[in-house]
Amino acid sequence: MIGIFLTAAFITCLPVLVQAMPLSFGVISHTAVAAPEDTVLREAIAATDADNLAFVVVNGIKASSEACSDQLFIRRKALLEKAKNGVIVSIAASDWSACRAENGQSLAIERLNRIRDLFFGSDFSFGSTKLPLVRQDRTPKFRTYAENLRWDIDRLVFATVNLPANNNDFTHAAGRNGEFEDRMIADRAWLQRLFASATHRNAVGIVLFVDGNPMAVVPPKSSNGASAYRDGFAEIRQHIQQLSQRFDGKIMLIHGQDTDNTAFANIITWQGNIGLLHLSSGWQKITADPTSPALFRVTPGLPLAKVIAP
Repeated sequence: MIGIFLTAAFITCLPVLVQAMPLSFGVISHTAVAAPEDTVLREAIAATDADNLAFVVVNGIKASSEACSDQLFIRRKALLEKAKNGVIVSIAASDWSACRAENGQSLAIERLNRIRDLFFGSDFSFGSTKLPLVRQDRTPKFRTYAENLRWDIDRLVFATVNLPANNNDFTHAAGRNGEFEDRMIADRAWLQRLFASATHRNAVGIVLFVDGNPMAVVPPKSSNGASAYRDGFAEIRQHIQQLSQRFDGKIMLIHGQDTDNTAFANIITWQGNIGLLHLSSGWQKITADPTSPALFRVTPGLPLAKVIAP
């Protein structure tokens, strides 16, 4: 696969050439933990390199316990560039939302923009196999949102959507939700465009890679029974449900949201035509087979060695 460039023209021809062929892809979830010399992430990339995958999505650049430094970002980017498969980053809350300066001032927006510059400045994936990507920031109205990406293979549409796991980065502090409000406008427009493209292509499936799980409805209650917080995923959840009702195929939503119920890790649970897949730490292999009624199946990836940070 080294050095292969999949051109837009080639991708366009895929429905004719390999219409009924299954394909497999990998997802690396929460492996970029604090470990000597990025050991865990290196091993995960090596494991996916050894498999026959169409591409690999990495959910998150760093763990929340790690520094928000340019040095770390650049080091992680270099690892992704050396991968054999095409690698796409799906941004996570741990990458930017809790970043602070030494004086405690938030660096979230500055770090988010820095990550956009470093990881989302190309129209192609990382790695030796270059997948062409459609970026939302090519639309002038949404030129900030380079992290929202789409790529099409055969009758499948794949996309990343920036939905942070920390309640969609909604805060109860008055007047501090500008990032959330602007991003929700962009994300709604992006999803609308994705589903329109999938319908136009007569796609059988859409796969969305996100950090938080927008379909989870678990608001805590106060003593008087009223909701104790504002659900940051409420509007986007409603939008996804509305779009799914008008789409004839299946939608799989792969997320990295922490959950207390580990029994559902690596198992697709369905809500109508929306399948939810929470991936545990490590990497997993997902196969999409257009000839199968189930369409998607999950195969655990090779186990990674346990690495204990000093």
